[in-house]
Amino acid sequence: MKVVIALIIASVLLLTTACQPREPVCPPDSITYVSSAAQLAVFPPQIDAGSTSTQVEVEINGKTMLVDQIINGPLCNGDWSGTVYVGCDIQIAAWEGEAGFLEECDLTIEPGTVVYVAAHDDEPYYKGCSCHTGEDPIE
Repeated sequence: MKVVIALIIASVLLLTTACQPREPVCPPDSITYVSSAAQLAVFPPQIDAGSTSTQVEVEINGKTMLVDQIINGPLCNGDWSGTVYVGCDIQIAAWEGEAGFLEECDLTIEPGTVVYVAAHDDEPYYKGCSCHTGEDPIE
């Protein structure tokens, strides 16, 4: 009987620990907010790869993946293609209401680009960042 009770308690403990939310990818306060996208327009984003054909390894959701660009710093201008990883250390325009912080940016995301976003727990986005630009998703 003691063994059965011990197994039940162990099972309950395992189930409750499995239901805990995982740690966020980005630490709190890793994103810097500025008052407008115009403040970001003068600074290009810091791109760690992509200017050549070299890809960079990044750990995404516990797996090592190759990406074409890693974006840090001001998130406003640029041309993205291939596989892009948007890191935690970014700067974006503050907003009220809907999060349209890319609306005033000169950001081009080529069709077929996959964008992994650290601030969204490394979720992949296959149709660009339309929820932040105010545009319809690329079909």
